[in-house]
Amino acid sequence: MSDESIIRNYEIEEDDVLDNTIRPESIDEYIGQKEVKENIRVFIKAAKMRNEPLDHVLLYGPPGLGKTTLAFIIAHELGTNIKTASGPSIEKSGDLAAILSSLEPGDVLFIDEIHRMPKYIEEILYPAMEDFSLDIIVGSEGNSRNIKIDLPPFTLVGATTRAGDLSSPLRDRFGIINKLEFYTIDELTEIIKRTSRVLNMPINDEAAVELAKRSRGTPRIANRLFKRVRDFAMVDGSDCVTLEITDKALNRLKVDKNGLDNTDRELLLAIINKFNGGPVGIDAISSSIGEEVTTIEDVYEPYLLQMGLLKRTSRGRVVTEKAYDVLGIPKKINKNTQTSLDLE
Repeated sequence: MSDESIIRNYEIEEDDVLDNTIRPESIDEYIGQKEVKENIRVFIKAAKMRNEPLDHVLLYGPPGLGKTTLAFIIAHELGTNIKTASGPSIEKSGDLAAILSSLEPGDVLFIDEIHRMPKYIEEILYPAMEDFSLDIIVGSEGNSRNIKIDLPPFTLVGATTRAGDLSSPLRDRFGIINKLEFYTIDELTEIIKRTSRVLNMPINDEAAVELAKRSRGTPRIANRLFKRVRDFAMVDGSDCVTLEITDKALNRLKVDKNGLDNTDRELLLAIINKFNGGPVGIDAISSSIGEEVTTIEDVYEPYLLQMGLLKRTSRGRVVTEKAYDVLGIPKKINKNTQTSLDLE
């Protein structure tokens, strides 16, 4: 697979998630992650003053918090081009060599899901990050030779939802490491209003706040839900998204007042009804609801933990009393659950 096809295929996937028209281009337009944003602003300014490439950047946190957007903003603020790829798409050393050798001085290379990069590819990346050189072995066994390729100075921006899966040698080669947090309701409200302006569909303040409350602290979800609410408004013949339309649309989409969707509720109810509230292992939960373990850990659990609906204990996952209240069901007395909570 050529570097161009790797890059092109990944960019098509990203367009499906977040339209380029919605993505902010500059750091001043970027809403939220205030501390991360201000630190990156300083690092970029200092790198430009020294006329050096920005140190390699690692961005980690749950999906949809703006890691890709920040990578594009970093390239924009540096005044350079960006090339993108994903960890799983880089299958051979030649794939990585083709991408790296196509970079121009100062370019930004963005690798999403960098934790899923094969180990042998990761090792090839080490000298590229440290010394801007690439050592690869070409040819078959018995007729192989080592080739060293000098690379232009560049900045690698890696993004991952699973920072713990990164090897220590790779993590240590990033000079700038930032964790992205869930957004506040005020920040999401501002993002939704900006999206409404970009997409030319007004939304009133009450509707924007309600949509923000039900967006799981995640801009990607807020933008996606806004688009669906916009659809309902247009079909209803409204030229503005109102609270009534928002409530109607989100109820139809089965997104409740707490931002929980069907899978969230199914997960919590499975622990309650099948495992007496927990503790229960993640593999058992995965089997009971038909979702991959990684999907549960990366997509659903972070928000449930943030909301205080789920706890991780030394013996497994446990549903909290708050979850029973949110789901509107009476709490069952479970000695195992009490014991596990006491362990925390």
